Amino acid sequence: MLAYIVRRLLYAIPILIGVNLITFALFFIVNTPDDMARMQLGIKRVTPEAIEKWKEARGYDKPLFVNSAAGGLSTVTETIFFEKSVRMFAGDFGRAEDGRDIAREIGTRMGPSLAIALPTFILGLFVTVSLALTLAFFRATAFDFWGVVICVAAMSISGLFYIIGGQYLIAKVWKLVPISGFGEGLDAWRFLILPVCIGVVAGIGSSTRWYRTIFLEEVSKDYVRTARAKGLPETLVFFRHILRNALIPILTGVVVVIPTLFMGSLLTESFFGIPGLGSYTIDAIQAQDFAVVRSMVFIGSVLYIVGLILTDISYTLVDPRIRFS
Repeated sequence: MLAYIVRRLLYAIPILIGVNLITFALFFIVNTPDDMARMQLGIKRVTPEAIEKWKEARGYDKPLFVNSAAGGLSTVTETIFFEKSVRMFAGDFGRAEDGRDIAREIGTRMGPSLAIALPTFILGLFVTVSLALTLAFFRATAFDFWGVVICVAAMSISGLFYIIGGQYLIAKVWKLVPISGFGEGLDAWRFLILPVCIGVVAGIGSSTRWYRTIFLEEVSKDYVRTARAKGLPETLVFFRHILRNALIPILTGVVVVIPTLFMGSLLTESFFGIPGLGSYTIDAIQAQDFAVVRSMVFIGSVLYIVGLILTDISYTLVDPRIRFS
């Protein structure tokens, strides 16, 4: 087991390096530091002197990969690639345009993101699995048909509709919860109820249909027919046999999402004024804060790779037929 985990971690290293190289190429080769300076300073009235000053203040005036003017190890370390890309592997993301330490900001904003993402994830998983199991139990009936129709309709509606509609109806008209903002301590729950509920409702359509398909695939398998032939009640067949075996593909799909919960939701946090990583990313894109955007892309790739590794490990743990190879 340990050798398998180590092997999977070693496989992830070249993937992460490749993602880092592609990100660096997009930010510093396709979109050069001169282009960044023009976007920050303004294309029409910018001067070459202003561009050079902007680049020098942010360390973008150095060579990309090799600093031939420096000697020894500084030939490699005093380059844009080492300072802006390689240091990310050590958790050094540099500073944002406003001078704040990016790593500290990420640590501070991770809490509000998890405060929304975790309840939405857990509650949404419980609701969608329960609905999918109910639809599968009443398969080929009017209840199943209209349930699928409602799920397809819910999938067709943009998430923005749920956010804007929920804010208008629940927060503005009924005044049950604040329309946006975030509180500290126990007061935070008032600001979290609406975005969590909207997140759950927005994901019901697609998740319920997917889980229903998994349950229906299990219904037609031989072990289910054998359980019915033994005279087991249909409810026992579903909850003891079908649900347990269907949890294997459900678990693998769920585990890969868990690490990405730290990244927060871009739309939800922006519309509800939650000071999490999602709104931090949106604000950085709008402000053209390239250092923050690069950092969030790197963290997102790391978390996604971690999710894939956890998925592989969880699949081998829940299914004894799979061998570590």
